[in-house]
Amino acid sequence: MAITALARFRFSRISIPALRHRVHSCHRRRVPAKLPSTIAPSLLAWYDRHARDLPWRSPPGNAPGDAYRVWLSEVMLQQTQVATVKPYFDAFTRRWPDFAALAGAQDADVMAAWAGLGYYARARNMLACARAVVWEHGGKLPDSEAGLRALPGIGDYTAAAIAAIAFERRAVVVDANVERVVARLAALQTPLPRGKAEVRALADQVTPDARAGDFAQAMMDLGATICIARRPQCMLCPLSADCRACATGEPEAYPRREAKKARPHRHGTIFWLERAGKVLLVRRPDKGMLGGMRALPTGPWQAVPPGLDGAPVEGDWAMTGKSVQHGFTHFTLDAALAACSVTGHIGDNSGEWWDIDDIESAGLPTLFAKAARIMRSYEC
Repeated sequence: MAITALARFRFSRISIPALRHRVHSCHRRRVPAKLPSTIAPSLLAWYDRHARDLPWRSPPGNAPGDAYRVWLSEVMLQQTQVATVKPYFDAFTRRWPDFAALAGAQDADVMAAWAGLGYYARARNMLACARAVVWEHGGKLPDSEAGLRALPGIGDYTAAAIAAIAFERRAVVVDANVERVVARLAALQTPLPRGKAEVRALADQVTPDARAGDFAQAMMDLGATICIARRPQCMLCPLSADCRACATGEPEAYPRREAKKARPHRHGTIFWLERAGKVLLVRRPDKGMLGGMRALPTGPWQAVPPGLDGAPVEGDWAMTGKSVQHGFTHFTLDAALAACSVTGHIGDNSGEWWDIDDIESAGLPTLFAKAARIMRSYEC
């Protein structure tokens, strides 16, 4: 008599949870399909002719660039477009040209210079990293991935990028552009972010021992200029002959992506307090959202509008009927604007009074810069 599948499970010594564990373990250990060995030489030949001219980059085939400039650019480029970073990079390197100069800078000056780049924890970690390099490493970055990862604000990707680009170490560098290129080359079916480990294994296959920095930058350039998210220019791609996604005729279908969860929506109130042509600014706590940044006072950010809760001082506050909207990584915010004018001393407070006509120089984060632009023309 044939043994049914159910009977086999009953008499098996392997429990169903154990069987599931084995199946999942096999999935995790799955080796991605091998990519062609021609990818690195083809891509490097293309990069030698078409590399982007960027202020932190050495020309193809040249000695690695200055480690400080490479590090600074990689910190700034985290989740930020090249076009946005360029003017900030120029301003920072003119004002703080090396680790020693940046390590000796005032926190408030650096945070103000960073305003508008977003992800402000990067600026705090950047300062901590510069100081660690000066105080613990004699002003020189470690040249290994392990040594770099031990520094504040440097994770796996940044450590690999710096090791490859600044020190020509063989390192597997995978950013969002590289993920897209590799997923298309392999026509990877596993959706991201679940497929990140497979992408990295595939990238490891094609990363050469020589010219590791050029190869990493070539992959980034290809993803940024040719293998773009929408309407990739496959006819111009040096790797199209080896690209499985291109062969399907639907390269935009890759990488596959899991559905994103909707971000929660929050409400808050931003307070505009005027006195004799000046407005009250405060310093936000070092930890938390926009930590350490100069800002307008704000109440709590919560699921329902808080009204005047959290006003910095007692006064004749009025809701202006105006608001600003802003998207953060994990939630969106709708902030109502409240205004009040005072003429005399308002008691002890930890803020500073800033000329309203010079508010742009305060280095406010984007959310508060939006509010200030609206409120400059409002009559309290």
